[in-house]
Amino acid sequence: MDRIACPWLIKRFVDPEAEFIFVPSEKVMETAKEQGAIPFDFPGTELTHRKVGAREFISFDAIIRKYNLSDPALLRLAHIVRGADASIQDTPAESAGLEAAAGGFRVIAKDDFENMRLQFPLYDALYEYCRGSIAGTMGLAHSRPRS
Repeated sequence: MDRIACPWLIKRFVDPEAEFIFVPSEKVMETAKEQGAIPFDFPGTELTHRKVGAREFISFDAIIRKYNLSDPALLRLAHIVRGADASIQDTPAESAGLEAAAGGFRVIAKDDFENMRLQFPLYDALYEYCRGSIAGTMGLAHSRPRS
């Protein structure tokens, strides 16, 4: 989940010019050092999964924390992503749909870059859904009447 959710979060809320490199796990730290890149979703790095007491947090959460992102809709989306990527007690219903969609995209995408291209609109839509949910419009505030 974090493999696509984190690049979306970074591009939309941290650095729209960010570039991503996908390498085999045994090359992550070496490549990050060589490229001056920030590794994420990899054990032993700042931007990865962690447990705080009984609660599990994912890389998406680590990015939100590091960059002090506080948008309520983004925090609601983080809860959905966390529920799809980790075992949490209060999993939102939307997490199952996100997990299913992400699994399907992994099958149809030829590589990680195509997977990002295909899934970013899904995350854009989920973010708008969260905004609408908080506003009490369930994401329909910007919809056009059907003809």
